[in-house]
Amino acid sequence: MTPEPTQQEFSTAGAYVTSGEEFVRDQSYITTRITADGRDGYPVEPGRYRLVVSRACPWANRAIIVRRLLGLEDAISLGVCGPTHDSRSWTFDLDPGGVDPVLGIPRIQDAYFRRFPDYPKGITVPAIVDVPSGAVVTNDYAQLTLDLSTEWTAYHREGAPDLYPEHLRDEIDQVARKVFTDVNNGVYRCGFAGSQEAYERAYRRLFSRLDWLSERLSTQRYLVGDTITEADVRLFTTLVRFDAVYHGHFKCNRSKLTEMPVLWAYARDLFQTPGFGDTIDFDHIKRHYYVVHEDINPTQIVPAGPDLRGWLTEHGRESLGGRPFGDGTPPGPVREGERVDPAHTAEAMAG
Repeated sequence: MTPEPTQQEFSTAGAYVTSGEEFVRDQSYITTRITADGRDGYPVEPGRYRLVVSRACPWANRAIIVRRLLGLEDAISLGVCGPTHDSRSWTFDLDPGGVDPVLGIPRIQDAYFRRFPDYPKGITVPAIVDVPSGAVVTNDYAQLTLDLSTEWTAYHREGAPDLYPEHLRDEIDQVARKVFTDVNNGVYRCGFAGSQEAYERAYRRLFSRLDWLSERLSTQRYLVGDTITEADVRLFTTLVRFDAVYHGHFKCNRSKLTEMPVLWAYARDLFQTPGFGDTIDFDHIKRHYYVVHEDINPTQIVPAGPDLRGWLTEHGRESLGGRPFGDGTPPGPVREGERVDPAHTAEAMAG
């Protein structure tokens, strides 16, 4: 009988930091799209697909927010992986028996291998899985949320906001590229830098861009136009993790978010908007980064702080005007079974 592999055999040590080198993210994903016309073989069809996420992951958090804002809960089911993983895959350890109740698998890698038996790249979330076949459709997180906005319109809730308005798409894309390069991915380039020089380059670019964002947001409530758009969703998921993990764990420590007045107020404004803060599980976020990244935290000790109750304080951004949902309305209460554990919320985490 073949012995069970030990946890050490699938350690993540060495997976994130390469000595002497800059961190470079592999950005080649499964680019199959789910579209209204089904041109890639996967047509929009309610009940057919399952969005697999981890609440710890900022890229997956985008998809959770967009799905909720658009009211796609009935059209696309949600599978939630636990906050930690080994070198193989995210796992469904939050579910009874450690198996996803819809897909019937213990690891999201099983859905990848169902479609690509020799899949050579990282097993990432978010991923959308075709439930009938059990095979992954896409893990292209950037395109995924845009398609939820533009291809699934027939199943949006009444009052759903337009997160990717056609007349603003060029500007949204331009801002999103800058945010991705220097902020979303920039914090990782700091944290996973393999040399002092690579770290300092990433650090300078990160805070230069945050200063640029502070200036932009000092006179307007949202990043593009006067309503919440895809650009705000993309920036928010990094800002909400900044003090909890990036400031210390990734050495992004020129300033805490709470020490950048404009960005702190902007982030609190979004956090207190239905669909944003109610998707945030601070316990999962902290456990993921500090436990999984053995390269930079070999003890895997998770810090007790910081006090996160400040996320609930007044932000004052209403004075800048703007209409969060445009001509639409806020989403309703979080669905039963999709609520964040109350013990993992900002209100409960005093540090």
